[in-house]
Amino acid sequence: MKVTVEESCIGCGLCESICPKVFKLNEDNFAEVVVNHVESGDEKIVNEAEENCPVSAIKVRG
Repeated sequence: MKVTVEESCIGCGLCESICPKVFKLNEDNFAEVVVNHVESGDEKIVNEAEENCPVSAIKVRG
């Protein structure tokens, strides 16, 4: 599973609060992905972060 955060991110931090193993806010207060590959056990929670992103900036493939 590949996860990206698009430039439309508003830095609300919801993804980080839902799944801190995969997302964090960077020094500019925008979300970024901190892993190269999401483990199978984390897929459900990453999908939850994607579904709850208020600006649909999280994209999940695979």
